[in-house]
Amino acid sequence: MSLFSLSSLLGAVRSPFSLGPGAIRTATKRAGGSTRNTGGSPGKRLGLKKFSDQYVIPGNIIVRQRGTWFHPGQHVKMGRDHTIYATVPGYVRFYKEPRLREDRKFVGVVLNRGEKLPRDEASLGRSRFSSLVNLKELAQQEATA
Repeated sequence: MSLFSLSSLLGAVRSPFSLGPGAIRTATKRAGGSTRNTGGSPGKRLGLKKFSDQYVIPGNIIVRQRGTWFHPGQHVKMGRDHTIYATVPGYVRFYKEPRLREDRKFVGVVLNRGEKLPRDEASLGRSRFSSLVNLKELAQQEATA
């Protein structure tokens, strides 16, 4: 009996990698454990960008925040993502004002370095900024006079 006739009697020997009946699949990779705390998103770089007494120009971002941790004060505005930015050149000031339940934190910009916020408008008048006037030249003229 030849080898060919013996294989035909026993049936064709199938490879374990074929997908026919009786095939045995083996793992191609070892089992790995599950992982946790992966796939985090990058940080959004929130927080204070300018600090008290730092000089800012219009458009400079002072605070990046989610929600209103800091509220806009004098000469600043708040963007739609709660970013507070300067609208005039000047110096950054942080201050608190009492509210019903807690003190609310504010950020503002003053035109002169020694000014305090909140501003006493009754005695000092309103703080106004005109872009037509060069404030640095006025300060130098006042210093020399």
